[in-house]
Amino acid sequence: MINGKIDLRSDTVTIPTEEMRMAMFQAVVGDDVYGDDATVNELERLAADMFGKEAGLFLPTGTMSNQLALFTHVQRGEEVILPDNCHIIAHEAGSSAIIAGAQLRSIPSKNGEMSFDLVEHYIRKDPDDIHQPKTALITYENADSDGLVRSLEYMKGIKAIAEKYDLPIHLDGARIFNAATYLGVDVKEMAHYADTISVCMSKGLCAPVGSVLVGSKDFIALARRKRKILGGGMRQVGILAAAGILALQEMPKRLQEDHDNAKYLVTRLKEVKGLEVYEDRQQISMVFFRLKGYPLDSAALVRYMAEHDVRINGEDNGMMRFVTHRYVSKEEIDQVVKLLKDAQ
Repeated sequence: MINGKIDLRSDTVTIPTEEMRMAMFQAVVGDDVYGDDATVNELERLAADMFGKEAGLFLPTGTMSNQLALFTHVQRGEEVILPDNCHIIAHEAGSSAIIAGAQLRSIPSKNGEMSFDLVEHYIRKDPDDIHQPKTALITYENADSDGLVRSLEYMKGIKAIAEKYDLPIHLDGARIFNAATYLGVDVKEMAHYADTISVCMSKGLCAPVGSVLVGSKDFIALARRKRKILGGGMRQVGILAAAGILALQEMPKRLQEDHDNAKYLVTRLKEVKGLEVYEDRQQISMVFFRLKGYPLDSAALVRYMAEHDVRINGEDNGMMRFVTHRYVSKEEIDQVVKLLKDAQ
């Protein structure tokens, strides 16, 4: 529960833990543009080490982290290969065209995964052909906002294609710790198959804000300059980085609890008449369902729940989503299910 309400809208609604608040209060700070903020420097070193990369760069948002990666990897007019419904295409307001000037070549995907044959087919093979844009990057996300996880085998396959054509890979790792929890592997093993990774600390890890972009020293040095261009050069931002350090060190250890609660939520929702629950899509902390004969439509259900101090989102293309996180307990799930049944 957050501020007296059960909030199932997203894992972004989590608030800092008391330990985070204390760390933020006590944080040693300095001017980060000068490289003087010791807490930011510690966070960047920690993230780079966790993912087996040479360096990291602290950013305020996951969108800025992804777009900075494209801005650094890609020259204007060059092409990026990516799945047709990934976050960079669907949820970042067309910023790739505005910031990097990149051409996005979206590939049909199934459950978030592109066909290896299609990826290889769409790579521009002749860099000397003056009629074609140059393929500069492959990118995808793990795990995605549809609650699905890319397997290690998939990541290996994309990496093999990228190496064949000497292309870098950027991984949108907004929920990469959820993916690692589902796969039962260390994030460093997943990071081996990407050159750069955007790691979000405010999705399920309870940090109030922030992402870290990790990669090689040369890449991060260039990204640091381009971060300044985007207006992301911040000053005494160690106050935020302090929460990020605890988010990376402590919060991934408890993500299995969120996944288990999501499984429990699936089981309970299946008891409610008029809901079609997509059990096979529950891989992380997200549960998807449709209203099929339920007495309330999506808008009415949102209002009904709000009247009972439960926050939910309406449907998106006919699909509804509940998300578990640190501030959702099994007892609160039971309350939500009771409300759903009482509305019938």
